[in-house]
Amino acid sequence: MPLAFDPAPLVADVEALERGDWTEHFVKQNYDGEWSALPLRAQAGVSHPIQLIYAAPGVTEFVDTVWRARMPGVSAVIDAFACPIRSARLMRLAAGSVIKEHEDLDLDVADGFARIHVPIVTNADVDFRLNGERVAMAPGEAWYLRLADPHSVTNAGDTARVHLVIDLVVNAWLLRQLAG
Repeated sequence: MPLAFDPAPLVADVEALERGDWTEHFVKQNYDGEWSALPLRAQAGVSHPIQLIYAAPGVTEFVDTVWRARMPGVSAVIDAFACPIRSARLMRLAAGSVIKEHEDLDLDVADGFARIHVPIVTNADVDFRLNGERVAMAPGEAWYLRLADPHSVTNAGDTARVHLVIDLVVNAWLLRQLAG
């Protein structure tokens, strides 16, 4: 995407977090090691940690969580997207962890939804694969990836990888960004 952000304020927001702030990802068969999330925008009316990091298909009402107000740098990135925002969360893949190849069938622009990744913290030994091809993402870059296709991540580095992951409803603004 033609959007890029200064990673320094995003890193500062992430560094202010405590280990216990993260919720372990609930689809354990999709990963080995530690994969966790912190909800910034979630399904309205829920309070269970799992429901806060995942919105069921068909959900239409979303609200900001208390975490978003505590993260001004990350919040500014979310605000840069001029389209309806369903959910937003930080996703952390610990050093030595693997997200196994899988498909997120509801994340395709053709179906009206897009997932954007904005890397915040990464390392040279993170290997993100889409359709078997490596995708190198640098901190602060905004990436749309058609995650309805097979994808996987290996973090062979010594540090965690943290991405801001934003699920959007496709509109004319987003289509222009993706075309640019």
